[in-house]
This record gives sequence, structure tokens and C-alpha cells, in this order.
Amino acid sequence: MTPRTPSAGLAARLAETACVNAPFKLADGGRLDAYFDEYRLASDPALLRDTATAMADLVPDDAEVLAGIELGGIPLVVALSAATGLPAVFVRRKPKGYGSFHQIEGLPIDGRRIVLIDDVVRSGGQLLHMARILRMVGGPVTHALCVLERPLGGRTLLADHRVTLHSLFTEADLPAPRPGGGAA
Repeated sequence: MTPRTPSAGLAARLAETACVNAPFKLADGGRLDAYFDEYRLASDPALLRDTATAMADLVPDDAEVLAGIELGGIPLVVALSAATGLPAVFVRRKPKGYGSFHQIEGLPIDGRRIVLIDDVVRSGGQLLHMARILRMVGGPVTHALCVLERPLGGRTLLADHRVTLHSLFTEADLPAPRPGGGAA
């Protein structure tokens, strides 16, 4: 891993495209006044490519597999896999209820060093849950990557469970969103 500082231009493009100043309800019932809309990022092919290229610098040198978390991490892991040449797997919150009944899709991960990929990290609870799932099936997880880190304890929670978080940007790095859309 040879980290470089991501460009202010990329931060501005992400903010303009994906930062929304509007109410948002979190899965735990909490509320935000502004949020990062990963679907806006994923729907812009040039921005997704450039974000993945910048995130590639954060991938640890010993990584063998990238694991995208349902749903926000899936487009990112596909783009990051293309940028790095590393294979990707896809992790569901719960096992599929039909067909294969798998919770982890893609190649076998047994013993391969895995890096978790997600769009935004807040408390870190979702990433920790996914790390535990992967560890239970033999996938060592010691690193996680995200596009945006919000300062809500995620880095500390993950570190307490031997997962190092690498974020492309923190909330403070992005311009403030303007009402109803991207950054000002």
C-alpha cells in the first residue's frame, strides 16, 4: 500500500454528486441532516472509476480478496477489483433466502486475506458484523476501506476488533452540501 493524498478535486466532485443536504433516517433509527448518497456515486461511471482508482492506493499490499458489503459496497468493490486486479466477493447482511442460500457470493475465501469495502463508515457496526461473518468461514479480515468516514466511533470500534480502517475521505474533507443536492 502506497497511500497518496486524494485530490481536492475528487473531494469536490464527490461532494457535488453524492452529498445531499436533506433528512435521512439511519437503520438504527438515528437521523441525519445531510448524507452521502452512494447511489449517486455509483451511477456516475467516471466518478466511480476515479474513486476506485484513488481507493486502490489504500489497499494493503498483502490483500488477496476484496469483499463488498451489500449494497453500498457492491459497485465500489467491482470498480476497485477492476482497478487493482484483485478478485471480489460480495457479502449479504443475511443469507439469500432462495437459490444458493449463500451469504457470501463469489470465489472461495478460505484463508485468503480479505479487505472489506463499504461506502460510508459511521459507528462501524455493519463492517464489524461482516468481518465476523467472513472470519467465521475462514477469511482473515484485518483491514477495511471506505469512501467516507463520519466521526461516530467506527474507527475505534473496528480497531478494538483488530480491523484497521482506511478512509479515502473524512466528513471534514468534503465541502458542505447545499440544500437538496450536492455541495455548494
